[in-house]
Amino acid sequence: MNNMKIGFIGAGNMGKAIINGLINSNFISGENILAAEISEQIAERISSELKITVFTDNKELVKKSDIIVLCVKPHFIQSVIENIKGCLTENKLIISIAAGISTGFIEKIIDNKIPVIRVMPNTPALLGEGMAAICRGQHVSDEQMKFTLELFSKIGRSIEIQEKLINAVTGISGSGPAFIYTIIEALADGGVKLGLPKNVAIELAAQTTLGAAKMILETNKHPSVLKDEVTTPGGTTIAGLMIMEEYKVRSALSKTVQETARVADELGK
Repeated sequence: MNNMKIGFIGAGNMGKAIINGLINSNFISGENILAAEISEQIAERISSELKITVFTDNKELVKKSDIIVLCVKPHFIQSVIENIKGCLTENKLIISIAAGISTGFIEKIIDNKIPVIRVMPNTPALLGEGMAAICRGQHVSDEQMKFTLELFSKIGRSIEIQEKLINAVTGISGSGPAFIYTIIEALADGGVKLGLPKNVAIELAAQTTLGAAKMILETNKHPSVLKDEVTTPGGTTIAGLMIMEEYKVRSALSKTVQETARVADELGK
């Protein structure tokens, strides 16, 4: 399946991140990646930026692609699918990254046995550090699912989940980079308040965040265990943690995930 042509309907921030990540990984060559955009001007700019063929006609892209990745806003999904469904055949695969849009919703519009896979990726895919949760629709084969998992593993990590849990994924990893950027910025601001140059404070906070995440992923230790390893009795870390508890940082982050998932659920209704 690695020689199949993959067509992206929409090449905005998320679409470009996935396309660039795939090209940089050498998993799929640029000549096998296509895209479609809404205007000639945007298509020319994206083609120049990504060095791929970009169409302005979604139907033309679908006809020339084996796998179609829907990278449009959720409220555009229905009109896009209704436009292209006449070009879909059972040997094509639909992958949707639209938040809140179920495989069943897409399958109902298509009204044919076209395989549909739903993915919640995130923008660090651009650097090969993405996180993608993947769930299958009712017509997806094991081979298609295996390929999709492998495809997204080339731009980070990928896992298969039940679709009923995907809005929770949106709250953690889909929107999560924005939450982490806010945390990094806040840590850096604390350093700036104490006299550190801003660029130094940001580098300290960003690398610390990266290192802490790698400690979890590569040691398989629970975050609470790793936290305790840093925390000594009467030391600096416990003093900081007590401030986080006082201001309910833990609760705020948990509620952030829950509210994000709630909004994702609303998008699908």
